[in-house]
Amino acid sequence: MVLGDANWPRLGTEEMLKPYYQDDAVTIYHGDCREIVPTLGRFDLLLTDPPYGIDAAADKRGGKQHGKAAAPSRSYGASDWDKTAPARWVLDMCREHATWAVLWGGNYFDGLPPARGWLVWDKDNGDNGYADCELAWTNLELAVRKFRFRWMGMLQENMADKETRWHPTQKPAPLLTWCIGLAGDVQTILDPFAGSGTTGRAAKDLGRKAVLIEREERYCEIAANRMRQEVLPLEYRDNEGSVR
Repeated sequence: MVLGDANWPRLGTEEMLKPYYQDDAVTIYHGDCREIVPTLGRFDLLLTDPPYGIDAAADKRGGKQHGKAAAPSRSYGASDWDKTAPARWVLDMCREHATWAVLWGGNYFDGLPPARGWLVWDKDNGDNGYADCELAWTNLELAVRKFRFRWMGMLQENMADKETRWHPTQKPAPLLTWCIGLAGDVQTILDPFAGSGTTGRAAKDLGRKAVLIEREERYCEIAANRMRQEVLPLEYRDNEGSVR
């Protein structure tokens, strides 16, 4: 698939639609998804982690204990991006641009259609005040699926090859790789709330194409630098917990 296909972004003439970064696999836009998504074509998969509206970004050293995963020992700087959750029409608009959808934090958003199968991320946090798991709404035609992967502060599943934590609510790359795998033969992926770009990194490592949208320029730059890295092999656990 190449630029110009129906499943790839149709670039507008306005400056805001000029990609912040672009390579053969990933395009990053710096801007508001409410303005950019309507200019794009259709995608195979919407894979995103929108703000939950729990003010996780106000805690400079981690997210809320009842909310998203965040490293408590690192300062990410204060921000207001998680003050409110996206309006229902915004999520509906994003879903309409993709055949399949995985929305992390789906339990925080009212008005999503009933789903037969939810995705569960077991964070293996042990006995502490943080959430034991996170939930993703999906329209994928499958039963409930669980992915177990430790991501608690300085502790990660793979301590020998730890991921750098760039964002207070960053998801581990193996989790998003697992999500893409569950979606099957998807070639184009949209993430309108891209953060530090993990969706794009996972897509690129799998040989897929992705469009990322992020409103904060500092995260666009982090995401762009991550895309410039060589393609990395990713491991993920299957539904029985075995590492692939």
